[in-house]
Amino acid sequence: MKTVILGGGLTGLSAAQYLSKKEKGIVILEKGDRLGGLAGGFKKPNWNWELERTYHHIFRNDEAILQLSKEIGHNPFVFSNPITASLFGERNNYRIFPVDSPKDFLFLPELSLFSKIRAGFTVVFLKLSPHFTWYEKVTSAAFLKKTMGGEVWGVLWEQLFKKKFGKYAEHILSSFIWARIHKRTQGLGYPTRGFQSFVDTLAQSNREAGVSIFTSTTINSVQKKDGVYEIKTVNNKGESKIFTADRIISTLPYPISCAVMKDVLGEEYIKEQSSRKYLFAINLIVKTKQPILPSVYWLNIGAKDVPIMCIVQHTNFVDSKEYGGEKLCYIAWYVDENSELLQMDEKQVLQFVLPHLRSISPHLQEIPEVVGFFKAPYAQPIFDTEFVSISRSFMTPAHNIYVANMDMTYPYDRGTNYAVQLGKDVSNFIINNT
Repeated sequence: MKTVILGGGLTGLSAAQYLSKKEKGIVILEKGDRLGGLAGGFKKPNWNWELERTYHHIFRNDEAILQLSKEIGHNPFVFSNPITASLFGERNNYRIFPVDSPKDFLFLPELSLFSKIRAGFTVVFLKLSPHFTWYEKVTSAAFLKKTMGGEVWGVLWEQLFKKKFGKYAEHILSSFIWARIHKRTQGLGYPTRGFQSFVDTLAQSNREAGVSIFTSTTINSVQKKDGVYEIKTVNNKGESKIFTADRIISTLPYPISCAVMKDVLGEEYIKEQSSRKYLFAINLIVKTKQPILPSVYWLNIGAKDVPIMCIVQHTNFVDSKEYGGEKLCYIAWYVDENSELLQMDEKQVLQFVLPHLRSISPHLQEIPEVVGFFKAPYAQPIFDTEFVSISRSFMTPAHNIYVANMDMTYPYDRGTNYAVQLGKDVSNFIINNT
């Protein structure tokens, strides 16, 4: 049976890796010129390692990607304990404090002792508890206000939810905050030579197993003819090509899957899946001579007057010697489709954000140089009551068409470990049910 996988990110590559152990005739089609999706990288001439288009790391308990790394013989992940913190206060009085553990809460001067104790106990509860079904019956805002108290919500959480989810901030289910805290470890890992190196090793393992991989291939439509699926594509040279398949696995976001397969999925399925809501991701990557954040790796922005979701000083996590000594930093947002940031180019975004970076880090006198600017649609699904009411099954109404995308990692937020696990799960599902 010939299987075509739509999308060459980690889910597609992992699905092919595991499915190829049982079957032959697997093809991967990827729109980009390189594989890896949001974990894919780019490289400047003076860098030894590639850098991801969006910030990435794994946790110590991310077993799926660590196991796959061993299976394909990739260089090991290296773990460390970089500082993660939050920004509090307002202009001319910003304060940065770590908030990564119950102990951090106890020493956080922004909160009363009573609030800190409540918050600490709640973090421990979320860390140790299983995923109860009632997490899907209450919002994160309501849950945190009730358990940690209104003070903690206002000081610690409100702006973080608004920066991440915008107008949907108070509609996000408490299952999200459970997963966020339950899974997290202080130890963070990064693959030797970057995630693109891991992706390339995985792709090579696929090729050695007989998987055919086509990049720079845009999927225009999928139709069924004479009992097989015809996938109409065009490459970056404008050349058209039709791939045939007995089975299709789409790892593309639901809106894109539904658009390219509208002729085979059926109106009812498309209508249901089209009711999902998403945000776009924007990442501005800059280099400076001195780090924008002197010691912190990850800074959540809890200050109301700073229009940034988070700042990630990558070279406080991975040694800057791998990037020619340059200090590399991500400035990141999730925005809706009407955001003015989506209409800006990299120079405009830098101009917009520079005054805020200097307010946070007064030592920043130089003008950072942009080394990367990336926008990604459908990057953040909205985990509200409507989201959980919509089916997220691998199976679709169309025979032998399966969907496996990052919406299915719920309640966990998107990440490389979940992408690998998802690829493994869909391949096992197919093997066990066909």
